[in-house]
Amino acid sequence: MGPVRSSDKDIEENDLIQLLLKRQAELNALLEVTLAINKNSAASVLFEMLEVILRVNLNVGKMRLLIRESDQFACVSRYGGEIETSKALLAICPILEPIKSITSLNTHKDGTLNKYDFFVPVRHKSTTLAFVLIGDFNTKPELLSHELNFIQTLINIIIVALENKKLFKERVQRERLQRDMELASEVQSMLVPLRLPKSKAFEISATYLPHENIGGDYFDFLRINEHEFIWCIADVSGKGVSAALLMANLQASLRAWASVESDLEKVIKKLNALVTSNTKGERFITLFIARYNEVTREMEFVNAGHNSPILVSDTDVSFLKQGTTMLGIFDDLPFVNTGRLTLAPNALIFNYTDGLIESPDEEVFIQEEQLVELLNKHKNLPVDEINTNILNDIQQTYAARMNSDDITLLTLKIH
Repeated sequence: MGPVRSSDKDIEENDLIQLLLKRQAELNALLEVTLAINKNSAASVLFEMLEVILRVNLNVGKMRLLIRESDQFACVSRYGGEIETSKALLAICPILEPIKSITSLNTHKDGTLNKYDFFVPVRHKSTTLAFVLIGDFNTKPELLSHELNFIQTLINIIIVALENKKLFKERVQRERLQRDMELASEVQSMLVPLRLPKSKAFEISATYLPHENIGGDYFDFLRINEHEFIWCIADVSGKGVSAALLMANLQASLRAWASVESDLEKVIKKLNALVTSNTKGERFITLFIARYNEVTREMEFVNAGHNSPILVSDTDVSFLKQGTTMLGIFDDLPFVNTGRLTLAPNALIFNYTDGLIESPDEEVFIQEEQLVELLNKHKNLPVDEINTNILNDIQQTYAARMNSDDITLLTLKIH
């Protein structure tokens, strides 16, 4: 072998310098991407950085980056060449997804794929999380393997960062939801009466089963003078803290107004104005409210779109439907009809929310007539046993778990 000529030596040194500069540029690129990730930069920023690195540092003429979103892929970054339709890109995904390693595409039989030079996947276990198609790739043969591996590493870093950001966001949302549930439960526990009164004139019992500790149901009992008392049962649309706070506001207002206002129509109109003002039409409340006089045995009630309480006497059964629309739908209620009754001895009034008769996820729907049959079966029992037996009968008859909504039963027997 002859001596190395100075010109050959200069070429080798120049190649080495260029290689070192290229490696330095790659390290700088990785550092910049890492810094952007640490700053919690948006995905669009990371994709723009990727495009610059591929274009400038690696001389990649065209690129398509596709990322898995649920059960399919979406193209999140592209440049260069003739832009394919989304349909064309989705069509090649089943072909590429099983491929586990970097693959040359020049001779691929698919007309879309053979327009690219290489397929570079990013995988986790047996799943392809993302892949990039690169074309018009101008690099030296001896550097090809290294630069393809660098591209794979770069994309892997970006995909892992996006996955971590997604997981972090989901965790924060779960924690926020959990806290929301806890706060709603605390508010709801303050709304539900700890104990109901006992009297020779009547019996009253309530069963309250909140769904996942987030109560949308509400019931109350309020004695307004020596001979009269008011009770109500309600259900607010939606769940969480906002629903619980709305119901707390309703309870405070109802107690304030009902104690000084004898006209239930005026009370209902004020409650409707309150709900409408607070929710701007985004939530509504169904409500049944009634007043009973122990001396005259007269009862007045307004049903604002709630499940009709069932009145059972020795000789008759009726549904307490008179009233108005749900609260919060109209700025001004279009009508209010106050129901008036004189109750016979041993009259039974069964109030409930729709969780008792509807479990949509189980396709269990109880008709009012079936509920009447159960009430007639148990009407002579103490009121707390009536509630227990009604629940047991429905669960056994329909194999119902009854865990898709709040359930509230409020049973009143007038002696």
